[in-house]
Amino acid sequence: MSAIQDCDPEVAAIIADEERRQVDSLEMIASENYASAAVLEATGSVFTNKYAEGYPGKRYYAGNQHSDRLETLAIERAKALFHVEH
Repeated sequence: MSAIQDCDPEVAAIIADEERRQVDSLEMIASENYASAAVLEATGSVFTNKYAEGYPGKRYYAGNQHSDRLETLAIERAKALFHVEH
């Protein structure tokens, strides 16, 4: 989080406070699941900069080949997990 700390220490402190709160408590609200470090890293990746409306191979805007690869991988993994064809 050093980039946030460098840019806006006050925001960084609030984020750190919330992280401590989540680590130190047991949240019983299902929608407030505790995301793993890998999930947090993925959601903070360069894909945050992308607008990939549509479906893999059928996007409205160019430059989504990597979004297509990632979404296709996620679809295939979900199908395998749930033992479904589509």
